[in-house]
Amino acid sequence: MADVKTHWKAPFFTIWTGQQLSLVGSSAAQFALVWWLTITTGSATVLATATTVALIPQILLGPLAGAYVDRWNRRLVMIIADSFIALVSLWLAYLFWSGSMQVWHVYIVMLARSLGGVFHWPAMAASTTLMVPDRHLTRIAGINQTMNGLLTIVGPPLGALLLALIPLHGVMLVDVGTALFAVGPLLFIAIPQPVRSQANGSKKASIWVDMRDGFRYLWGWSGAMALIGGALIFKVALTPAFSLVPLLVRKHFGGGATQLSLLESVIGVGILLGGLILSTWGGFKRKVYTMLLGLIGVGVGILVLGFTPGNLFFIALGCMFLMGLMIPMTDGPLMAIFQTTVAPEMQGRVFALLGSLISLSSPLGLAIAGPVSDRFGIQVWFVVAGILCIAVGIAGFFIPTILHIEENHTAKEAVEPASPSEVGAD
Repeated sequence: MADVKTHWKAPFFTIWTGQQLSLVGSSAAQFALVWWLTITTGSATVLATATTVALIPQILLGPLAGAYVDRWNRRLVMIIADSFIALVSLWLAYLFWSGSMQVWHVYIVMLARSLGGVFHWPAMAASTTLMVPDRHLTRIAGINQTMNGLLTIVGPPLGALLLALIPLHGVMLVDVGTALFAVGPLLFIAIPQPVRSQANGSKKASIWVDMRDGFRYLWGWSGAMALIGGALIFKVALTPAFSLVPLLVRKHFGGGATQLSLLESVIGVGILLGGLILSTWGGFKRKVYTMLLGLIGVGVGILVLGFTPGNLFFIALGCMFLMGLMIPMTDGPLMAIFQTTVAPEMQGRVFALLGSLISLSSPLGLAIAGPVSDRFGIQVWFVVAGILCIAVGIAGFFIPTILHIEENHTAKEAVEPASPSEVGAD
């Protein structure tokens, strides 16, 4: 593995580039699908339901998927996940082409694509740790955030352009075609696998014991649990707010697909710039400082957006830019903290479990946000989300377990081996 990390750039960035090209097609297709849903229904409840459905696999299957990712060949997991998502897009293209597309089909598509993502994300995150030297992980996180920003800039306008040039089924076929860029490099480039210790001789612990170890690993990490608790608080309002942006544009600002793509592109410019700054600067020596300040910045942006009058769209653009600028400062250091502190053989379970736990509050918020927004207006969610983000960010500076999360973590503690009664078949 040491040799792999010595000559890591060519194989890693070949795989990484293929993944990013695939995401361009997915971003354009996602924009087209959400806009179709917006103009077809005009309902906040429908948009909130679609987002909720997409969260179900992450919440219910995340820990199980993570345990299998730690057992299986991570390269093969990504190949299968990417291929499955492409097949879902192909089915979606058929539905639009045949004229049989219904709103409930969107829910199935969201569910299926999320199922593929449940396996793909922890496999890619854990593989990055094994391929990239630790000292470069924060910069790689910054580059990832930069590309997220670029995709946010390119995806919506590309989706809007494709909608103007070709029918919806053609947009979905573009997504299928770009998926080949993700799968291709994985067929030829090896990804190192972590060395798993085996308890009780050659017997292997059951998958349920692996899941339990993942829970115990996180439960004993007080800093991570404190961060998850904070995330659960503000995500009750934050996730619905972002899912309702299309309706904010249409009903509050009186815009259309062009204005929505502009708003999403502006946040992409912010993410791009923030990612470039993070990848060059690397953040504060204590990564958690960068993360907490970034969260406060996101809160300020979304709070001001909630108070912006409908005739001042340019202020909304400024708010989205600020949020975009701060998102890499929040997500990048957080990812780097986990990648540098969690043992490689535990990362699939821990990353998937983190995603599941942090997503728990989203369905609650979405279940309330849809009906309330339809009745009382959409802006209330942006105000509440902004206040909660700022509050959690400030509180983090006064919670020792969060401030010292990089020094105090369970990666220094061995997970107890499974007892003889807990090993055996999966």
